[in-house]
Amino acid sequence: MSSDEPQRRPGDGQEEPTARRSEPAARQDGPAEGPGERASRPSDPAPGGKPGDRAPVGGPTPPKGTPGPGTPSSGTPSSGAPGAPASGTPDSGPSTQQLRPLGRPKGAVPQGSPQGAPDPSTQQLRPIPPGPGPRQGQGQSQGQQHQGWAPREPEQGAAGAEGAAASVAAADAPGDGGTGKAGKKKRPKRKGWRRLFPTWRMVLAGFIFVVLLCVGGFTAGYLLIDIPPANATATKQANVYLYADGTELARDDSKGMNRENVPLSKVPKHVQHAVLAAEDRDFYGESAVDPKAMLRAAWNTVTGKGKQSGSTITQQYVKNYYLGQEQTVTRKVKEFFISIKLDREVSKDDILQGYLNTSYFGRNAYGVQAAAQAYYGKDVEDLTVGQGAYLATLVNAPNAYDVAAHPENKANAVGRWNYVLNGMVKEGWLSSADREKQKFPAPEQARGNQDLSGQRGYVVKAVEDYLIENKIVEEDALHRGGYRITTTLQKPRQDAFVKAVDDQVMSKLDKKARKIDRNVRVGGASVDPKTGKVVAMYGGIDYTKQFVNNATRRDYQVGSTFKPFVFTSAVQNGSTTQSGTPITPNTIYDGNNRRPVQGWDGGQYAPANEDDGQYGDITVREATDKSVNSVYAQMAVDVGSDRVKDTAVALGVPEKTPDLTASPSIALGPSTASVLDMTEAYATLANHGQHGSYTLVEKITKNGEDVVLPERGEKTAVSREAADTTTSILRSVVDSGTGTEALAAGRPAAGKTGTAEEDKAAWFAGYTPDLATVVAVMGQDPKTAVQTPLYGALGERRINGGGYPARIWAQFTKDALEGKSVKEFDLELEEGADVPVQPDPSEGAEEPDPDENTGGATGGDEDTGGAADGGATGGDQGGQNQGQNQGQNQGPTGGQDQGGQNQGPTGGQDQGGQTQGQDQGQTQGQSQGPTGGADGGAADGGAAQGGQQGALGGLTQGTATGPRGRGDD
Repeated sequence: MSSDEPQRRPGDGQEEPTARRSEPAARQDGPAEGPGERASRPSDPAPGGKPGDRAPVGGPTPPKGTPGPGTPSSGTPSSGAPGAPASGTPDSGPSTQQLRPLGRPKGAVPQGSPQGAPDPSTQQLRPIPPGPGPRQGQGQSQGQQHQGWAPREPEQGAAGAEGAAASVAAADAPGDGGTGKAGKKKRPKRKGWRRLFPTWRMVLAGFIFVVLLCVGGFTAGYLLIDIPPANATATKQANVYLYADGTELARDDSKGMNRENVPLSKVPKHVQHAVLAAEDRDFYGESAVDPKAMLRAAWNTVTGKGKQSGSTITQQYVKNYYLGQEQTVTRKVKEFFISIKLDREVSKDDILQGYLNTSYFGRNAYGVQAAAQAYYGKDVEDLTVGQGAYLATLVNAPNAYDVAAHPENKANAVGRWNYVLNGMVKEGWLSSADREKQKFPAPEQARGNQDLSGQRGYVVKAVEDYLIENKIVEEDALHRGGYRITTTLQKPRQDAFVKAVDDQVMSKLDKKARKIDRNVRVGGASVDPKTGKVVAMYGGIDYTKQFVNNATRRDYQVGSTFKPFVFTSAVQNGSTTQSGTPITPNTIYDGNNRRPVQGWDGGQYAPANEDDGQYGDITVREATDKSVNSVYAQMAVDVGSDRVKDTAVALGVPEKTPDLTASPSIALGPSTASVLDMTEAYATLANHGQHGSYTLVEKITKNGEDVVLPERGEKTAVSREAADTTTSILRSVVDSGTGTEALAAGRPAAGKTGTAEEDKAAWFAGYTPDLATVVAVMGQDPKTAVQTPLYGALGERRINGGGYPARIWAQFTKDALEGKSVKEFDLELEEGADVPVQPDPSEGAEEPDPDENTGGATGGDEDTGGAADGGATGGDQGGQNQGQNQGQNQGPTGGQDQGGQNQGPTGGQDQGGQTQGQDQGQTQGQSQGPTGGADGGAADGGAAQGGQQGALGGLTQGTATGPRGRGDD
């Protein structure tokens, strides 16, 4: 070998001699060094030596003839450093051994040793397999190193030695099997919070798995799910309705599905476009399914934004025609794949045609042709743009948007109708000019099923609404039938309600003699206060003649039947008057007509009393008896109208009741809760403030399996003291106020009368300890469905809550409770309820102006006083001159203002008997006024009491026949 050729040193690189490649690497803390190497490294001086001498690793070199550390003492002399051959023979004796580091902890440095030098105590001789001798031209030291010592890294000073040692140690570390490759380090373990998160390899693997799973699932679903034959909705089962005792109440026998299929060519384009605008505007340009819409609908449902289907028209058609309405994952999966296949096999027009012929539009009408007949009495090809848009509106919620059945929902229906028309304009299907011409096309009244005549149809409709609104059964599923429904209605009490209405009202109507009698409607409901069960309901004269259920409709004002809720709220909240006086039944208010309320910052509000009555200082109990508007409007402000609303809702009035607005007028009852709603609220008062939602269904099954019903969940609406104190003042209304007709029930009773604005409805709401019942007599034109006043109906000048409604209530309650023991009210009143309160001078009534008309101060009540009896009847008992003379002879206080010219013609006729005399015009009139006003008419002011209470005609009955006030009673 030439001397110019680079010579390979044993330490150049990681590679060991060929003969040792299969041998496990020596475990050592530093690089193995031979004696020759140590001798050739002048930078490492031996202890006590010259700078050019290098000390052997691990300590001083032992003398010749002395074995090195770990060398077996065989008596063979060493000719040099340990491991060198003795006689040039490569495999003879100790010359074939080398030092091997053992057992010192990683990084530990023995004392007295240079950094990186091996510890002699941890070294021992290791035999090395025979190998070739030293190369020609190389020194013995180098040859010995090549044969007797493990190769090392190239020398780069102390740092290089340490790095080489670390590299060898890492290569020989546990976990690599003792065969670690040079330069490859073990990956550090994930520690701390990093262990909580997957690595990118795990994420990637998971993503690939999900993708493969989805692709595989989609492929399997597409191949395995076929398009099935059409479902059997044409053989729809009947729903059977039962009384509480199990006897059959009604059978909705609709096996002959109300459907008439028509080709798409018969459906006008504007009707097609209206449906598309309502349900799926991208129908012709999209695929059969819309994954984004489905995910969005699922998210909105989960987050409480309402249940949404996210289905395209194709999916809805598949559900209607091939599958069912079950809300299951299996059905949705089938719908998904069938829709995709169907979209590939049939045209969009065929799908739209099928959809229009299978969709449910309400009124038991399946398909657009049946819907056109049910709502407008015409074929689909004759529908106008507005009518087509209304039918499209119904597809979304048929029950909710039928404005004939639910007038209270008209605003929502109109809003949806506008949405459809605006969508047609946006899509270019309708011009803006034609859009402006459209007016909401009110549908016709529904024609009832003849099998549901009488009360049966009303009950069926009420039960359907109850099941749908409480999400017990889906609307479409209910109309497909097969349910057996046991109601809470009790047949004897249901029959008693019908008989009471017939006896007290229907038998007295004369539709030929009095045209207004054709407009009379009656609604009623009765609830058990302890259970909340509706035990009887009266919806109208006949479901096939008057389709709308008068017991559940929400479009007539409740009038003064709302006033008890104001007082209940006052007690519940510990309210006081403007001067700080606690509100109790004996608290005194100013009851003058049109008195502006105090403490209201929403503008001036001064409600009129019934017949503009002036009452002066009056207690809350008396104001309730006489239903004084000015007192209760002020009380609503004292309590806080928002609190009044909250109390009414807690008692059972639906929060979304139309016109249930937090303002002083809330006390006068402009809101339009239904008869059934008011019955629920009064039942809460009867149950000492414990409220549980009413229920119409006792049990429901399908195919022998029970359907889960919601828990009633009774809770405390108001305190017992608040409810019972209200009951105490409502007992006074029945005993001596406007509701005395209810005494005919022969039971302790509490109640309140009410009259809607313009006498369009008259109410009586009352209860005994066992039964809460509300009755309303309403006016409605049978042709136009417009609400009408009831002036002159049944031969009466006015229909008041204390008249026919109270009489119906009394007869029904008496018959319904026949055979049951009479129960008294068990009341716990608020503190101070029985303690009279002295009037506060600052709240007293103002002195009437001598020129102001104050005649009839307490005369005429909302219901039984005034027009009907106080005027015409009293006219037979005195002359006009008596009334006029009475006022003129009484001076400033009893002159024309209290019984004079303004009130003479009416007041004098009622009470102006010959024996009255001029001297009693002031004294008797003023002292007897408060008692004479409650009943009025001949009963108090005629011949029977003419001599004793003659002044009642001038003071208490003066306005009986005068103009009606603008109040709600």
